[in-house]
Amino acid sequence: MGSDCKWDLDCTGLFRPLLLPGEKTIPVKTTIQEIPLSDFDLSLSEMRIMNMGRILQVEKSMSVHGQLQAVVARVHDGGIQLIDGFKRLYAAEDLMMETLQCQLLEIDLTQAKVLLLSYNRPHQSMEVMEEALVLKDLLETHEMDQRRLSKLTGYSRSWVSRRLALVDKIAEEVCTEIRMGTLTSSHARALMKLPRGNQTQVARVITRYRLTSRQSATLAEAFLKAKDEDQQWYILAYPEKAIARTWPDPEEDIYDTRLSGYGNDLMRTIVDFHMGFEHFLSLLEDQGMSMLNESEKVIITPFLRKASGYARQLTEKISHL
Repeated sequence: MGSDCKWDLDCTGLFRPLLLPGEKTIPVKTTIQEIPLSDFDLSLSEMRIMNMGRILQVEKSMSVHGQLQAVVARVHDGGIQLIDGFKRLYAAEDLMMETLQCQLLEIDLTQAKVLLLSYNRPHQSMEVMEEALVLKDLLETHEMDQRRLSKLTGYSRSWVSRRLALVDKIAEEVCTEIRMGTLTSSHARALMKLPRGNQTQVARVITRYRLTSRQSATLAEAFLKAKDEDQQWYILAYPEKAIARTWPDPEEDIYDTRLSGYGNDLMRTIVDFHMGFEHFLSLLEDQGMSMLNESEKVIITPFLRKASGYARQLTEKISHL
């Protein structure tokens, strides 16, 4: 079968080729088998992103309903290379399942990588960065150009070009963090604004403080506006100040001549509170909240309730102002 052939699912749930003009239909050999988890080759997972939130959702569904849909793999070199169903496999491992139902296809490596895109298209289950990683691999490993990629995948050349531009502007260390799930595609868009040489150090701050994509964009903007390396260092050392858009000189104290000593002390405390509270809210908005286990919830919940009580006291104490 030619490598320019594209694939889709037919009404029977089996893969069939999407033919280009002038091509003829060629039968596809496919079987459903029970495959031990240890037999799967996961090498194509390098082009997928580890999203623990989605994996936990799949695991919860499988614990109740079992495996509802077969994973998809191809036979190669005597092994079984997984193409679609990585989250189901990770969930099955956590559930200590021994096998998974698998749809086995006899296709080559190029066609397998195209399926990473086409199979996930109807479900929109691939992130933009994942699509970019697949296209980059096809471009570099299989010596294709953008025109051929467009023809092979069925996407427009502008679609292909935009995704390749995304991955080309990201440092390799950052790409690794994205694949591991510690950074998202939204974080990547914020980091793209920076020179590749600065992206890794800013990315470390984003992961350390677990910044949201909006906060990451603000941090990247502040870093770009920094006047010199000293100010860049200060922004990375105190990202809360950059996020709050309060970027005082590190050697200057917060002081307003219009305020009394008590007033300035109160102002400094309020600024510190703003920075800490913004970081606190970003943690509450993070997907990690949905991943807390029951013992963590038991430990943390009393402190969250105490913080809620402080918020009510604050509202009461400033109501007369």
